[in-house]
Amino acid sequence: MREFRDKFPIFQNNSLIYFDTAATAQKPRVVIEAMSQFYAEEYGTVHRAIYKLAAHSTLRYNQTREIVRRFLNAEHVEEIIFTRGTTDGINLVAASFSEAFIEKGDEILISAMEHHSNIVPWQLAAQKRGALLKVIPISDSGELILESIEKLLTPRTKILSLTHISNALGTINPIKEIIAMAHKNGTKVLIDGAQSAAHMPVDVQALDADFFVFSGHKAFGPTGVGVLYGKRELLEAMPPVQGGGDMVDTVTFAKTTYQPLPTKFESGTPMIVEVIGLGAALEFIESYGREEIQAYTHELLTCATEQLRQIDGLKIIGTAQEKGPIISFVLDGVHPLDLATLMDTKQIAMRTGHLCAQPLLLHFELKAVSRISFAPYNNKEEVDRFVTTLEMMKIALLR
Repeated sequence: MREFRDKFPIFQNNSLIYFDTAATAQKPRVVIEAMSQFYAEEYGTVHRAIYKLAAHSTLRYNQTREIVRRFLNAEHVEEIIFTRGTTDGINLVAASFSEAFIEKGDEILISAMEHHSNIVPWQLAAQKRGALLKVIPISDSGELILESIEKLLTPRTKILSLTHISNALGTINPIKEIIAMAHKNGTKVLIDGAQSAAHMPVDVQALDADFFVFSGHKAFGPTGVGVLYGKRELLEAMPPVQGGGDMVDTVTFAKTTYQPLPTKFESGTPMIVEVIGLGAALEFIESYGREEIQAYTHELLTCATEQLRQIDGLKIIGTAQEKGPIISFVLDGVHPLDLATLMDTKQIAMRTGHLCAQPLLLHFELKAVSRISFAPYNNKEEVDRFVTTLEMMKIALLR
């Protein structure tokens, strides 16, 4: 994967170790150039004019939607909705699905390992609709207690919203099995793919997911753009959550009618250049293959895990059998913020804090952890340097 790393300008001519891809990924040259060229030479509005620049922009915008369809193996291109990111996509579904399908006394099911973005929107929806929010428990290894799901599912459970890979633990959930379990109960399922879409194969038809969301910036693309996949029949039954230009068919003071999918959910001038960048990023990922990316980052995960386990006083939080390229840990006597501050002086970027997963950390009786996460632009030499530096900083901080 050295060739992969060479495609990223930020890694040229410096010794940066970037171990925070779970928060946001660095950008390859092809994405930067695609966006820059589009702004400089091709930019025009979309869906609103017939002049050549506008027609070309609309074509490029729609081509990216097809790129995303293939990336997820969705059946229909209109099942792909552009959003501002994973959070925006979850909020859209929480607001619209709940209005269409959730009544007072119904239930919403999430898990104890969710990011705040997959908790708060459902709390808001439950409060608004008079529904009950229920939580799937986890084990001390950071795995879902699967047998509890069948007990929690009832005839009133309308939707289950679940992370594919935990951003804090790295746990890869068996979502295909869980989706089948939910569907047997008549429950729809949303999958938060923020940590999985760029790092492992995703086939929404094979999974039979009802909704799948991810962000562009975690997939080597720009910020401010994301994707919501939804089954066509569900999206057609759901009302728009924002009104404005583009999403309307006819407007009078008496009544407004809406465009068909996907435009119904994309009000206002869209993130045109960000969508172009997203398309370039997904094609970049596919040029290397997500199976290959997953295999390579799993090697880094294994290498780092083995070395970190040798450090006295270090405890890894999240020891599931199936993990993505994420390791969270605590070090006896060392505050995560102090550690990250010192590591930054050695050009090592890592994440600390509650990782937007406070209920999860509370399960482990913690308020903060340190986290490292990998992408194919990382390598084993960086893992070695990280571990050596970590041991030095531990000594310095415990003096």
